[in-house]
Amino acid sequence: MRFSLRKDLINHRDINVIDFHNRQDVNFIINIYSDSNQIVLQVLQNSTRKIGITVVMTGDFNIRDSDWDPNVQYHSIHMEDLMTIADSLDLELTMPINPGPTRFADNQ
Repeated sequence: MRFSLRKDLINHRDINVIDFHNRQDVNFIINIYSDSNQIVLQVLQNSTRKIGITVVMTGDFNIRDSDWDPNVQYHSIHMEDLMTIADSLDLELTMPINPGPTRFADNQ
């Protein structure tokens, strides 16, 4: 397998598109960091048609939403945008088998 960072597909400091080749097949992994203004979602909406078979999209979406956090009482418009993007890449939302905190305080 061979991996490549693909800045030619999306050239944004908070989005990493990585392709990997397995014989003749090319697949993609997308890692993102989305700031509080959700600029990354706008960039992704305009760029997903350039990306082929995406295996996983992961990162820090900075979207508080009841779809993945039962402690949140509302549904975010940004979550709808993210799900539209994921759907265009033929991805589905998966939930952890053992849910728990995704980050911990720096001090004890």
